[in-house]
Amino acid sequence: MIQESELILNPDGSIYHLNLKPEQVATTIILVGDQNRVARISSHFETIEHQVQKREFCTHTGTYKGKRLSVISTGIGPDNIDIVINELDALFNIDLKTRQPKKHLTSLNFIRFGTSGSLQADIPVDSFVLSSFGLGMDNMMHSYLDLSKISEKELEDAFIKHTQWNTNKGRPYIVSCGQELKEKLLSQEVFEGITGTAPGFYGPQGRVLRLAVQDTNLNDKLHNFSHNDLRVTNLEMETSAIYGLSKLLGHQAVSLNVIIANRASGTFTKDTKQAVEKLIVFGLNQIAKNV
Repeated sequence: MIQESELILNPDGSIYHLNLKPEQVATTIILVGDQNRVARISSHFETIEHQVQKREFCTHTGTYKGKRLSVISTGIGPDNIDIVINELDALFNIDLKTRQPKKHLTSLNFIRFGTSGSLQADIPVDSFVLSSFGLGMDNMMHSYLDLSKISEKELEDAFIKHTQWNTNKGRPYIVSCGQELKEKLLSQEVFEGITGTAPGFYGPQGRVLRLAVQDTNLNDKLHNFSHNDLRVTNLEMETSAIYGLSKLLGHQAVSLNVIIANRASGTFTKDTKQAVEKLIVFGLNQIAKNV
């Protein structure tokens, strides 16, 4: 039995951070960073059956073109992803009354709708990127056993050698997306590649304000990395954690990002709101037709 201190429930029986019960969540879940983006997505739904918010975790569950979906805000960073993915998995795959894992497990679909910065000049602002792989430059996934069984060691070794990675920062890990889900969401208008996941916005992504960074050439190294025709297309803060936890737990996960900044060319989208809306409409229609 899982102890109360390890699987924490609220007095009403909902899971601790997300404040959700199993019946309040769909098996296809859209993940967004910004809590305000949840309502922007659910405004496209025909019906909304449940809404709840606790801290930065906002959830709306409803239907879009007849398909039951949930939209959940994660907040920013791999640490928040650790909370969200684990608690959503627990809602479906642990009996909350007996506190025992279920014998028959449910595989969920996680689809991230995110904003991101491109590292390649030929991937312009306002375009879409599907992350074939998540490159984790954080240490969160190293807390879990069996990471090596799901990660891409050859690709990791090539990246470490190319970047002359500082071992004080921990070993980078690379995990692929859910292949079945990818095939359902990919289209000709979407770029594809490796998405780098940084554990911060400033120093970890090479931005210098008043503090010097450990590797001033990191973005150039990311831009120039290539292995077996794979390259690092963009940089953000959640994808690798979503992929790592999902794969270990038996779920499908794909990250879709709209590019709002191009770090290679120094350009930024003229209208962030319109760019995000374009991604929302595209993503919802792909899910409704194919997932």
